[in-house]
Amino acid sequence: MLEINDMVCGYGGVAALKGISLQVKTGQLVALIGANGAGKSTTLRAISGLVPPSSGSLVFEGKDMTGAKPPRVLASGIAHCPEGRRVFPHMTVEENLNMGAYLRSDASEVAGDRDRIYVDFPRLAERRQQAAGTLSGGEQQMLAIGRAMMSRPRLIMFDEPSLGLAPNIVEQTFAIIRRIQAAGTTVLLVEQNAFAALGMCDHAYLLEGGRIVLSGPGTELIANEHVRKAYLGG
Repeated sequence: MLEINDMVCGYGGVAALKGISLQVKTGQLVALIGANGAGKSTTLRAISGLVPPSSGSLVFEGKDMTGAKPPRVLASGIAHCPEGRRVFPHMTVEENLNMGAYLRSDASEVAGDRDRIYVDFPRLAERRQQAAGTLSGGEQQMLAIGRAMMSRPRLIMFDEPSLGLAPNIVEQTFAIIRRIQAAGTTVLLVEQNAFAALGMCDHAYLLEGGRIVLSGPGTELIANEHVRKAYLGG
């Protein structure tokens, strides 16, 4: 579904990604793990078109998307649920959801998808006319996920979805992500909780210093001595 080959990109002339290559197959949940600054978020931003690569290639469903702008990326079927939720704080819950469908013109189907989001997230239904900035962190995460799903993505990317959330909300968030995959949407996950990410993924990549240094099934990386010492607390 998604293939990145030897991609280099960065900020202000400093390379954050130094020639990474990875694949995400249809229906998989693929995790990217690594320390802060390893290049995980930059990878998602490069796929979304927010950080153009200086070299390498990015192919999605057989189409060259290298250097594509965010609207084309979204229209192609890729959605990005960013770190920190990034909801529009002064807009209502419903207006935020509608923004997720801004490239769509099928109004009746958009309304149907919005209703399904409300079924999946009853708290959002209760707060549909409430300003998003007044929601709790967990509710904002639900809204960010719902907004991303409103574009009907075939691939959805999550950047640190558990960051800053209470443990019980973290477990709910991971359950939602697993449910999204089970319903047929491919998932690319960046997550600080390496143990949880490896435990739920089909395949994982370990980034260190802008390079992929290890890859394999999540269970394989959990058993790896370096991963256990550096990222799993022993």
